[in-house]
Order: sequence, then C-alpha cells, then structure tokens
Amino acid sequence: MSAPRRGITVRRVIPGRLALLDVETTGADPRRDRITEVGVLLVDDGALIQEWSTLVNPGRHIPSGIQSLTGITGAMVEHAPRFEDVAMDLAARINGRLLVAHNARFDYAFLRNEFRRAALPYRSEVLCTVRLSRALFPGHAKHNLDTLVERFALACDGRHRALADARLLLQLLRAMALHAAPDRLAECVAQVMQAPRAPPGVDPDLLDDIPDAPGIYQLFGESGTPLYAGRAASLRQQILTHFSEGGRHAGAQREAIRSGRLEWSATAGQLGASLRQLRIVERDAPEHNRPPRSSHEAWALHWKPNLTGEFAVTAVDLNHCHSPQTDLYGPFRSRTDALGALRALVREYRLCASAVGLEDAPCHGLCTDAFRGADVCRGADVCRGADAGRGACVGREPPARHALRLMQALQRLRLPLWPYAGAVVLVEEDMVNTRSELHVLDRWRYLGSALAEHELDEWREARALPRFDVDIFRTLRRALAHGGYRVRDLAGCAEARD
Repeated sequence: MSAPRRGITVRRVIPGRLALLDVETTGADPRRDRITEVGVLLVDDGALIQEWSTLVNPGRHIPSGIQSLTGITGAMVEHAPRFEDVAMDLAARINGRLLVAHNARFDYAFLRNEFRRAALPYRSEVLCTVRLSRALFPGHAKHNLDTLVERFALACDGRHRALADARLLLQLLRAMALHAAPDRLAECVAQVMQAPRAPPGVDPDLLDDIPDAPGIYQLFGESGTPLYAGRAASLRQQILTHFSEGGRHAGAQREAIRSGRLEWSATAGQLGASLRQLRIVERDAPEHNRPPRSSHEAWALHWKPNLTGEFAVTAVDLNHCHSPQTDLYGPFRSRTDALGALRALVREYRLCASAVGLEDAPCHGLCTDAFRGADVCRGADVCRGADAGRGACVGREPPARHALRLMQALQRLRLPLWPYAGAVVLVEEDMVNTRSELHVLDRWRYLGSALAEHELDEWREARALPRFDVDIFRTLRRALAHGGYRVRDLAGCAEARD
C-alpha cells in the first residue's frame, strides 16, 4: 500500500451527489427478510450535507442471532414506523444520487424490494466499496468492513448500526483517496461501476434483483418442469453467461430466464452452493443437468492389514457396512468400480489377483518378486506366468512380503476417518460478514443447512443418517482439507476437535 498523499478529497474520486447507505435487516434474503434500520449520509462533491436514520418495524420477529449482532431488539422497533411510512421521505433524499454501500448489492436488493412493497419504483447506479477495495488493493485477501476499519485505522462509534456503518463508508472513501493515485482511483471506480447490461428481452428489474453473491439457481420449463440447476460464485455473472454460451440446451435456458421462470437463492459461500446443488440435482433430476452417476450407491474396498497370509480384499456397500473405517478404501460409485480399481492395483503393483480375492481374474504372472517361501497364490493354476516360474503363484514370495506390497498399494485409496467424534456444525461465512450458514455434517454425510441456531434442534434429536453420497464426500473432504471454517459439535457450542 502506497504512502498517504495529503490534500486528495473524495471529489477527486467520485464527484457528484452520493448517498452513502447502510441497512440492518432481519436476515440475508431480500425477498423474505425485512429492513430494521436505515442510515444515510448525503454527500455533494465530497462534502457531507446531511445525515439521516430511522429504525423500521419489520413486522416480524428479529432472530436472536441478528439481535446479538446489531443490538436491535423487537422492543426497539415495536413502535418504530413501517418502511412504507418512511418510504416517501427516504426516496426524496436518495433519488438521483449514486448509491454507495459496502456489499452494495445486498443493501440495494433490500431497498428495491421494500420500495416495491410500498408501490414506489426505485433504481439507482450503485458503487460497491467491497469491489472497489478489491480493485484498488488486490494484494489483500479480506475486504470486509471490520478488516478495513483496522487496516485504515478508521474511527468506529458502533458497528452493525446503520448510521454508524454509513459514517464508516465516508471515512473509507477518504482513506482510499489518500492511499491511491487519483488516476488509479478513477480507473477502479469506473471499472467497478461498469454494470452488465440486461440481454435483449430480459427485464432489467430481474437483473437488478439477482445478487452478486454465491448461490444456486434453477431454470424451469413452461409447465414447471425443472430444466437446469446451477451453482455460482456470483449469481448475476453466472446467469448472464447463459446468453453467451452455445450448446444443445442454451436456447431453452435463455428463454426460461427471459420469461422469469428462474428461482435463485444466495448462500454464504461456495460450499453451501455446491451442497445444495448436489441435493437438488439428485432430488429433481433437471433435464439439462448431467444425471448423477450412481448417486444412490457407494462402495469401498475392505481389507484388514495382516501378515498371516490372508489377503482377500472385499467390496462392501458403505450404506450397509459396519466395518471399522480404518479398514476401508475408496469410495466408489458401484461395486464394479471398486473391483475395477482393485484390478488396476493388481496390475500396477504386480500383485497376485487370486490371492487378493479376484477369483475370476488370472494373475498373468505379474507377482514377480523372486523369493522362495510359502505358497501365496490360492489359484496358481490360473496364473499364466506360472510355467515360467516367475512369482508368488509358484511359491516364490513369502505371504508377509505380499501383504506389505498390498498394504502399500491400497494406501492412496484409504477412506479417511471422519475427523470428529460425531455430528458437527460447519460455519460458513460470506466475505463481508453479512450472513453465515450452518452446515450439519456427520460421517461424511450432509444432513442440511440452517441460517439460525434454533433451526439446528431438529438434527440434535435422534436421526437416521442419509445415504453415503460420493460427490458430497468429495466436496466435504476438499472443504475440510482447505480449512478456513469454524467447526462445532452439533450437541453443544464447543469447537469440534479433530
């Protein structure tokens, strides 16, 4: 980060009339949740003109987690005006101004939906300070407001209250103006504000409503038939790609978007989007998605290491298997795949096919360690290399030696132990701390997701595990290996230990 330059004002970056805005809400879904507080700073050519804020009665319960985060309780908003009561006043203040917000699509979507309920049209150009920070300072990983407050030493008089956060935006813009060259600032502002145009035939309101956030989306045919289920790091950008892609189903998918046969749901991150999409594809089998391959089956190879000459490896159904996890290798989508993987190991490591339990597979004389000892192969008569006297099939490799080589061959397929004592809650938070999701997991199974703590109760009760799904296992394994998530025991609040 370059050294600050004095005398550079916000006007040099964003001239004109701005509305620096923050809203507090009952949740993260602008179609379902409602605003509880609005805070606005009106800025003309870099000068603060006016501050305005109000609590708003959302007409519904404020979840306890939101109350803890914002400090706004049901008692505080009980006698506050409804949004429709302040809509005209707010519109008169912000209409015609560039809307500036942190994670601006979140605030903008809530405003548009609240104004729509109040029968008032609202549309504005939007500048997102999260995207602006990323463009200006790409070397930094985090750009949420708490991080920027610390990075720029901003004065904070109360986080997660609307007016206080709106004031932070003005400080943030001034800090950015001090820490970057004017030409660079202007270039990044123009880049961030370059909004994608609605494709021909698409209602611009629809595009405005779709957030620039991770999530899942579904397209439907005229009769409501599921056509496609997708996931995205940015819903807006991903949905727009349907208008630039070709392919057999592209036309039907574009028509579904134009006709509004589109449903979407934002998630806190890409893990939640992946898990939900996998579940939707398995449940609804959309016509344009590739069908999941054997999603209802999950198999593994089972072998308990020993040096006694017992080498047989068996294929076991993971949904009917009570063997210790330490003895399992896989997973595979079918019994055929599991045995196919074992045959590949036999060829690569020159093992005795009959000894490892592939009774129907000739050994081909590939077990070539020339050691004299006990007869390893129980099917020497099927070994095509036996007449050449080349391996274990004619008693030239001790059982212990063969067992060690089998153990080495299986290692790369080892099914990892579930790293926790039981069911856990994986907490996934978005990049700007406006929402989080709670994913309930147990023994590599995905039980479901919740937005609030009280929703976890249904999984704390006695429950049957869902079937083992290979795709979900691989998704969870990558996520846990990558790290970056808080993981808690489902039964309580303690951090889970692996």
